[in-house]
Amino acid sequence: MDVSAVSGTQSVDRALALLQAVGHGGAQGMSLSDLIAQSGLGKPTVRRLMLALIRGGLVEQDSATRLYLLGEESYVLGTLATPRHGLLEIAADAVVRLAKASGDTAFVNMRRGSTAVCLHREEGTFPIRTHALETGAQHPLGIGAGSLSMLSALPDADIETLLADNADRLAADYPTYNAALLRSDVAATRARGFALNPGRIVAGSWGVGVALRRPDGSVAGALSIAAIDSRMQPPRDAELAALLTREAREIELRLARRMPQAALQE
Repeated sequence: MDVSAVSGTQSVDRALALLQAVGHGGAQGMSLSDLIAQSGLGKPTVRRLMLALIRGGLVEQDSATRLYLLGEESYVLGTLATPRHGLLEIAADAVVRLAKASGDTAFVNMRRGSTAVCLHREEGTFPIRTHALETGAQHPLGIGAGSLSMLSALPDADIETLLADNADRLAADYPTYNAALLRSDVAATRARGFALNPGRIVAGSWGVGVALRRPDGSVAGALSIAAIDSRMQPPRDAELAALLTREAREIELRLARRMPQAALQE
């Protein structure tokens, strides 16, 4: 085995983990001590890797606070990725319409590896609201209506891989879930045509969701609506799913129009 190659790969993995940590720090920034604590790496290693990220423009350090923030190159790369991954930009108006039409809370989520990330939530006018999912929240794929719709849209082999990858987190953070239950939920979602979360994360808070696909068939994200359980009973759950499906198809058309442009720029 080439020891230098292994060492180089390890350094790349560590640098990427630090870059992600800085990104999660947002506009507040991340201190060196926080990065050391989160990464478990030694101070010299973190400093060395952060200097490399700064040289590449991916990270910058505030001269006054000494906090680390995402750099200009990260912004440029994010902009270049927008045609394929700029889901919030494409779906924002649909989320507003869904909240207005349903009176309940609407969400757009994206897939991030083995997790689902809530990009935005829009409140409806119904006075009793659900707060099961906040902007920025992340769940393992399959947890929650939008997340379940994404998991159900994947090939069976990918689902099994994700269930294995998320097994420890499910056991630690979601003890009422397990692989067998998620497989059953996937089968029910595919048969029903939309995902349903019957209050499994927050009691009394139900949700319906549908997946969003890119032109190549890969899963980009999901739209979902959440409400108190009394507002999610049949036939209203299917009516809300129909609203979601109509908006999802329009978003997919927008994605299809953007994808050829992105391919031409590569």
